[in-house]
Amino acid sequence: MSPEPSAPYIDPRIDPPLVAPSENYPFWGYLDLAGFVVLALLALLVESFLAGALLSLVHVKKFFVELPAQLLLYGVLLWLLSVIFRRYYNRPFWESLRWVPAGVGGAALLASGVLLAFGVMAASVLLKTPDLNSPMKELLSDKTSMVLIAVFGTTLGPLCEEIIFRGFLQPLLVRSLGAIPGVLMAAVPFGLLHLQQYGNSWRHVLLITLAGAAFGWMRHRTGSTKAAVIMHAAYTGVFFVLLAVQQAAPRAL
Repeated sequence: MSPEPSAPYIDPRIDPPLVAPSENYPFWGYLDLAGFVVLALLALLVESFLAGALLSLVHVKKFFVELPAQLLLYGVLLWLLSVIFRRYYNRPFWESLRWVPAGVGGAALLASGVLLAFGVMAASVLLKTPDLNSPMKELLSDKTSMVLIAVFGTTLGPLCEEIIFRGFLQPLLVRSLGAIPGVLMAAVPFGLLHLQQYGNSWRHVLLITLAGAAFGWMRHRTGSTKAAVIMHAAYTGVFFVLLAVQQAAPRAL
């Protein structure tokens, strides 16, 4: 008899273990979430202090300090997540966050983001959302700032926010509360994150929370955080395109 073939050797340093579909997912818990939140708030305080101190020393537009500070903050938060996955669970970063193909075409994901944007605009009209002089509006009034924020808001912004809220937070809440409550509960802090940016307007926060719930539902239905990122990017892109058209219109007349 010929000997049975042996299983191929897998070097864990080269081939890190994937998250098995049959295991208890997510494998992290609320203690990990609490530690992440505490360190994230501490990083936010440090970022705000350093940005404020730099603005008091260097006379430049706030945008040229705040955007790099935001990028640095997102980098720190993603690094914290990687520490949780790799150091404490020996799990790969992207697979743990379900960065996988969505099973839905890219065009469909983009279209869903566009339709959501127009739906949110219709809801904004119904809510009579005020046009406030918010920090976000102030930043978008400058052409250079608007272009750079548009690039950030359609690339790194959706990527980092969806990883944190739909990739890390939502699976934990869905496992504990069920699909609909978990998706909604993950959308609430996502909306509150934008409160100060939009002049503490509850209407803006409500609309952003509803958008976050839509991103979360896409994440839940497809099982892919990547799908939520694409949808989020398309959603944000609609507003930047409309803003650019609006600002160009007076010059064309």
